[in-house]
Amino acid sequence: MRRMDFKMEREGLVKPGDKVTVSEGVLPSSWYYTIEPAIAMSANYTNRERLTVREGTVVEVITDESGYTVVAEFDE
Repeated sequence: MRRMDFKMEREGLVKPGDKVTVSEGVLPSSWYYTIEPAIAMSANYTNRERLTVREGTVVEVITDESGYTVVAEFDE
């Protein structure tokens, strides 16, 4: 299992246990992932860190001073 963090701006869009689908975005030298439909966005990842699956499960939503962090787990 692989865990990834996603930045979410608004509260209550997902909760632990929710199944999520991510889309992959491409930058010149890295990739990023978005929980659809535009709920939360990941950091940038290198080629060797690319995700091989597109569906996962939310395991935690963390609230801090910068907003919300969604922790999702992917089966890879």
